Amino acid sequence: QVVKAVTDMGFEQPTPIQMEAIPHLLKSKSDFVGLAQTGTGKTAAFGLPLVNRITESQKYPKGLIICPTRELCLQIAKDLQNYSKYEKNATVEAVYGGADIQRQIKNIRNGVSIIVATPGRLVDLIERKAIQLNEVEVVVLDEADEMLNMGFKEDLDFILSATPEEKSTWLFSATMPKEVARIGKTYMTDPLEVSIGNKNEGN
Repeated sequence: QVVKAVTDMGFEQPTPIQMEAIPHLLKSKSDFVGLAQTGTGKTAAFGLPLVNRITESQKYPKGLIICPTRELCLQIAKDLQNYSKYEKNATVEAVYGGADIQRQIKNIRNGVSIIVATPGRLVDLIERKAIQLNEVEVVVLDEADEMLNMGFKEDLDFILSATPEEKSTWLFSATMPKEVARIGKTYMTDPLEVSIGNKNEGN
């Protein structure tokens, strides 16, 4: 189903980060660090393997993607909906601030397999006990350096501590400052690290 969706989208050649990430994330449950700039195809690098894991309908999310901004949250959710158009069990919900929280809660309670969220709104939902994260199998931290630059360090610690110990953590970042490395050390076990372009190089 995923290959069919990708073909419909007109994708033919994977980008370097997709070539490195997708085969590994499809066959391994290990943690993963991908260092790549924005615009290198990171969403498909984690989104395709994640959608591929969802084969039956879910009451509670199996995948959780955390990203810094509402715009990115909506873009990732839209891409995932495109990847999963033939996999009817892979349902995606975007949760972010500035939108009706009651509607987001209602959609989550109806059952959703992948949540794409900004940190602040996700913390709010966890504190309201409106979201159940104890069945999450994969957490993706996208643009981790941006999230830390924006002051989300404590929110990320709180969210990650609300997810199961036994999960895969996939971290994507353009740069690897000390704070991002600390998240890797604290929450990941022996991750495969792939760097596309030079480490810590600007866009």
